[in-house]
Amino acid sequence: MAVVKREREAEPASGDEVELDGVPSKIARIHCHEEEDDRSRHCPYLDTINRSVLDFDFEKLCSVSLSHINVYACLVCGKYFQGRGLKSYANIHSVQVGHHVFLNLHTLKFYCLPDNYEIIDSSLEDITALSNVPPLRNYFLEEENYKDIKRPPGDIMFLLVQRFGELMRKLRNPRNFKAHVSPHEMLQAVVLCSKKRFQITKQGDAVDFLSWFLNALHMALGGNKKKKTIINSVFQGSMRIFTKKLPPPDLTPEEKEQLLEMQEFKETMTESTFLYLTLDLPTAPLYKDEKEQLIIPQVPLFNILAKFNGITEKEYKTYKENFLKRFQLTKLPPYLIFYIKRFTKNNFFIEKNPTIVNFPITNVDLREYLSEEVQTVHKHTTYDLIGNVVHDGKPGEGAYRVHVLHHGTGKWYELQDLQVIDILPQMITLSEAYIQIWKRREDSDESLLSEKGA
Repeated sequence: MAVVKREREAEPASGDEVELDGVPSKIARIHCHEEEDDRSRHCPYLDTINRSVLDFDFEKLCSVSLSHINVYACLVCGKYFQGRGLKSYANIHSVQVGHHVFLNLHTLKFYCLPDNYEIIDSSLEDITALSNVPPLRNYFLEEENYKDIKRPPGDIMFLLVQRFGELMRKLRNPRNFKAHVSPHEMLQAVVLCSKKRFQITKQGDAVDFLSWFLNALHMALGGNKKKKTIINSVFQGSMRIFTKKLPPPDLTPEEKEQLLEMQEFKETMTESTFLYLTLDLPTAPLYKDEKEQLIIPQVPLFNILAKFNGITEKEYKTYKENFLKRFQLTKLPPYLIFYIKRFTKNNFFIEKNPTIVNFPITNVDLREYLSEEVQTVHKHTTYDLIGNVVHDGKPGEGAYRVHVLHHGTGKWYELQDLQVIDILPQMITLSEAYIQIWKRREDSDESLLSEKGA
């Protein structure tokens, strides 16, 4: 009878050889069957499991060999090791340190080493839940939505979709035994897929990342300019852009008038899509007030939204030419993202505009920013704020905070790293908002609000 040199993860059929390292398999099944079953149900080492050190969000990689193959997690110290055979790193670890309970990160079965028997105990179900979270209702929570998408050979971008889906499932898992979820594997995928444009050790710009991330997910899901994905369906709107070329400023009025008659200087219109709207802040004051303090200006949200009313013109300068542009929205998405442009770059440094934007939390109607023919078709144009990203501190440094709405209770929470606190809605409007996410009201939302009002 052959001596087994490598373990197999597949369960053997009845009567087949049971492959145990260094033990003739049929003899092992005959002589150890009852003993193994008994130990499986009554493992004496279950009380050594330390749930506080367990974190299944890290990459499934052996801490010694750095291999992805056949990796086990030690449930006593939280480290990952390869194999469970006699000469495997997991077995050596159990003998040297006295840690006996291990979880196979692929099959999600529990084993006792070095005795090498499977542990069957219902008290371990919460650990399994972290590694194998059942899919929920969201697109990325339901892996069936994207698992069959075909990508070119060698394409790594789909890894971003997989890791994002895993993170969503962990966040929504009702049986988590930890109060937080680590995005480590997701961040590793971002570093790899962005070709180190975004890194774990270096703070990046939130808008740069958001723009890249949405487009990367769209492309990884098989989308392009013609083919839609969940990203288009949720965030994409459309607008008309009216562009008019300006004559050089050093010309005489007569010369300018002649140029304006030419076709090149006539106003043109193009249709364009967007995933977020850029809102420009008014220029911050340069001088201090009488108390020698800088005045922090404030501006209503609707003032900076006027950019998209189809009337307001703004001058855009290039190296050689100047243009006047105006914008008008033609389609509003279910979820609308505002990017409040706080940072401007010049040849020497980056400046931050500290202007506070005054905005209501709910009931923002954008109907007036739609073209007239679209207004009659667009039934729902009212939005409520559900997320607010804030940048505190100097440009290129500082820190980010996030305000999120809990839909079940209607309460707002502020998140910064691992800190989560309640926050009053009135306090959100006093922050230096950088990115905002608004949810469009539908018929179901309107009826729910009327019921609450009643």
